[in-house]
Amino acid sequence: MYQSMSGKIEAEGVTVSAQGKDIIKEVTTSIPEKEIFTIVGPSGAGKSTFLRTINRLIDFREGDIRLDGRSIREYEPVELRKRVGMVFQIPLAFQGTVEDNLLMGPRLTGSAEPDLDELLDMVGLARGFVKRKASELSVGEQQRMCIARAIANGPEVILMDEPTASLDRESARKVEELIMRLSQEVDLTLVVVTHNMEQGMRIGDWTMLMKEGRAVTTMKTDEFFEMYPGVLS
Repeated sequence: MYQSMSGKIEAEGVTVSAQGKDIIKEVTTSIPEKEIFTIVGPSGAGKSTFLRTINRLIDFREGDIRLDGRSIREYEPVELRKRVGMVFQIPLAFQGTVEDNLLMGPRLTGSAEPDLDELLDMVGLARGFVKRKASELSVGEQQRMCIARAIANGPEVILMDEPTASLDRESARKVEELIMRLSQEVDLTLVVVTHNMEQGMRIGDWTMLMKEGRAVTTMKTDEFFEMYPGVLS
């Protein structure tokens, strides 16, 4: 079941193939602007693969994905990935300081450099971290730095692939709170893949359930968990 709506991102009939096999099958959905859209489902459902098609880390064979009504294939990759940032499950800290990491995107795209103190405040890291080596941060701190690095590029959308899966419970809680705060305070559109149904229920405004490469349903999160209470067990 697909609940029609206007979307910041719209996918229509998206099919992704690998080694002669369709791993994403005719996915159609809309991701509304300035809300948290969670993608849930069992392992192997195609959640992460679909997420990565949105900024063309993986290309699709059929169908289309549109950002603000324009096919993502019409964007230059650098422009698309500036507008649609990505945060991975395992934090990817580049060599150098936290400052080097945060300024990497703006320097690559020629964008204005952000206020680093403001960025660190936003993700709950002390301002003194700016001169620390990124490799010296804890895993939870690195993940928050990676989120700040994505924000530094001035995106409209941030894709998050199981952003708390590699974190301890306390670090995961802080990242969850950060995700919800970004949606409320920064007006970002956030697309979050999670295998944790309870997390999806806590943070999502909208939920898409995927199984065997297909989008089973897309609906408001509270309605989804009322209709599918068994997914929590």
